[in-house]
Amino acid sequence: MMAQSKALLVLENFIGGKFIPCSSYIDSYNPSTGDVYCKVPDSGKEEVEAAVKAAKDAFPIWSSKCPLERSQILNKLADLIERDLEAFAQAESKDQGKTITFARTVDIPRAAYNFRFFASSILHHVTECTEMATMGCVHYTSRVPVGVAGLISPWNLPLYLLTWKIAPAIACGNTVVAKPSEMTSVTAWMMCKLLEKAGVPHGVVNIVFGMGAKAGEALVCHPDVPLISFTGSTLTAQRIAEKSAPHCKRLSLELGGKNPAIIFDDADLSQCIPTTLRSSFANQGEICLCTSRIFVQRGIYSEFLKRFVAEAKKWKTGNPSDPTVDVGALISKEHLEKVRNYVKKAQAEGARVLCGEGVDALDLPPGNQKGYFMLPTVITEVKDESCCMQEEIFGPVTCVVAFDTEEEVIKRANGVKYGLAATVWSSNVGRVHRVARRLQSGLVWTNCWLVRDLNLPFGGMKASGIGREGAKDSYEFFTEVKTITIKH
Repeated sequence: MMAQSKALLVLENFIGGKFIPCSSYIDSYNPSTGDVYCKVPDSGKEEVEAAVKAAKDAFPIWSSKCPLERSQILNKLADLIERDLEAFAQAESKDQGKTITFARTVDIPRAAYNFRFFASSILHHVTECTEMATMGCVHYTSRVPVGVAGLISPWNLPLYLLTWKIAPAIACGNTVVAKPSEMTSVTAWMMCKLLEKAGVPHGVVNIVFGMGAKAGEALVCHPDVPLISFTGSTLTAQRIAEKSAPHCKRLSLELGGKNPAIIFDDADLSQCIPTTLRSSFANQGEICLCTSRIFVQRGIYSEFLKRFVAEAKKWKTGNPSDPTVDVGALISKEHLEKVRNYVKKAQAEGARVLCGEGVDALDLPPGNQKGYFMLPTVITEVKDESCCMQEEIFGPVTCVVAFDTEEEVIKRANGVKYGLAATVWSSNVGRVHRVARRLQSGLVWTNCWLVRDLNLPFGGMKASGIGREGAKDSYEFFTEVKTITIKH
């Protein structure tokens, strides 16, 4: 199942219940040190073909199990992840660069809860029934699993978002071929070692590691994979849509965001400032739901800015394994450079950087000098048409600008191609409802951030995606509905 070479971790694909080595491998880096620490399979068509075959072979038995049987297996898998929570958290932190605290308290508990949630929700769905007395007919609907689900998950919340796809897919009776990001594959590989213990039959869950351009594309283009769930960039999603079109595949695409926070002058800043710091910089800003545009009403703009910057400077950046650290490493050298370039562009356009990149000294421990670190960065005096206000940066960078009226800020908040999430801060209940209704966002949080009820729909508008995920929405996506009419 595992090989060691010069202390490097060597992963293998998981196909048909077995770990299978690959003919070629990709280097995976520890973001906090800049060193290669893992070898990830560089899979392609051949490996995807084998995984799809295994999933197809497993489908008849798995899809015929009753929901209760599948539910018990999902709960057992959640038990095993919770049992190994610390090992998973350590691996996630090392592999992704996130702080050990975030991995322990957010990523791994949520991964286990994803299985528990869908283990429960699958037991409570109901179907429709109508009667046509004049025709002597009864109609009812039945939902059946679709088949082999292709699941492609990103690098920012590796196990958290992979299980958010696997759990509903297999709960509904599908089998899956999943491709995690090649940059963060370790916890997916660790989970594979628990599947048999949980009672998951061979072939129900197959994991193929590798690059999007090879393994991902082979999965998307495979004629025996009728369904693709993808979380990642809008650009990649466009290619997935093009490649899927000839096969008429059903798609769920959860994409980027350029999320606004709208802070009115009656906001409770004692709650707003700490929460907006989290929404801007949690997980190094590498969450699709992070706030990267902060609109503050002019009456409190100066006070907010002063307090926000002072608190941002207190966030500690450093070794992710240090439990006192708030900001870990960004995912890669290339991504760090991309994020830094956004700050440089803003400065070139006349914006001011109030703290962070290029302003404050980054003090790192000796072992982390080559890591991909960046301080929480606050930019102001930036125009709405600036790339920093229009494009997803996906790092610890946020822009703070002033506004005057409700009407004005709604228009400005909606003035981007994305529409994933927004936050509104006000003690005026009527205004909160008005603004939330008019914002072009799939999710609107008021006086809070990232409070999720998994029963409710999750997803974005415009370039932030297609479809929704959640108890009812995931059930509908991962099943086919048929209408059956009985004449009596």
